[in-house]
Amino acid sequence: MSETHATVAPGAPVFPPGRYGRRREPGRRRPLALALAVTAVLAVLGLGAVKLYQQYGDPDYQGEMISYTGITDSRVVVDFRVTVPPGGAATCLLRARSHDGAEVGHVEATVTAAPGQRHVRVRQEVPTSARPFIGEVLRCRPAG
Repeated sequence: MSETHATVAPGAPVFPPGRYGRRREPGRRRPLALALAVTAVLAVLGLGAVKLYQQYGDPDYQGEMISYTGITDSRVVVDFRVTVPPGGAATCLLRARSHDGAEVGHVEATVTAAPGQRHVRVRQEVPTSARPFIGEVLRCRPAG
């Protein structure tokens, strides 16, 4: 059976019967299924991120920069505060950078909190190979 002018919209091409197979119906979109799939993927990624942070993150060890002073051609003095678990110890990496951003010195400082205390304020000298512009705390991790 061939298509007639009554079943074909004006201007639409008319194909010979049986030559091109059955014509497809326009696809039905499923926005609800797509939204559910995206939500499921985001939930799995979020759970994975939380698990990795709990496994590898150190939220109990945080270094906070207070100030840097005593800048000379061969050193800078860094004042910082470290948050550790009560009575714990941390090793913090401090560095000094020159005006152009190059690292001119670094040192690791180990700090220990008094029993029952979580915060330790430290003043540490960072020796440098050139005149520093800034001193900073890069990271703190459990001592050991």
